[in-house]
Amino acid sequence: MLGAHLQSVSVTGTFVPKYSVMLDNKLRRGKAGYEVVTPLRLAGSDLHVLVNRGWVQAPPTRDVLPEVRTPPGEVRIEGIASERLPRLLNVEKNEQGKVRQTLELPAFAAQTGLRLQPRVIEQHSTTDDGLLREWPRPDAGVEKNESYALQWYSLAALAVILALVFSFRKS
Repeated sequence: MLGAHLQSVSVTGTFVPKYSVMLDNKLRRGKAGYEVVTPLRLAGSDLHVLVNRGWVQAPPTRDVLPEVRTPPGEVRIEGIASERLPRLLNVEKNEQGKVRQTLELPAFAAQTGLRLQPRVIEQHSTTDDGLLREWPRPDAGVEKNESYALQWYSLAALAVILALVFSFRKS
């Protein structure tokens, strides 16, 4: 279906909301929330593909999950396909339940019994579900790394200058 790199795709199918998962600790505009991932049964097939549908803000208390509308019937989804969801450090292997830190395709397929495509679609098309689809750019965070590098090089230069000043200072 899809190549090894990020690729624009368009698929048609029906969402299977009973297997929806919320990926926790996702920030948008400085607020905590979840990314909603739902399998899409591809039209005319028993194959499914996971769709990262978008972000929803977490309620003040984490005891109750936010309500997420799932479009009924056949839908057309356009987006970017990748080989996996972005990963955070995951201490627990084979997470289960509605709320997770990460989602591994083989483990999820085994838990649900669904035949999954080896790709995940980051949805860019609009659907009536109330989810926010402002995806972080792939290069997000580069500026922070450049700032850290500048900070450390400046500190090293200051250390060299101070060492020279103090080495020529009279006792």
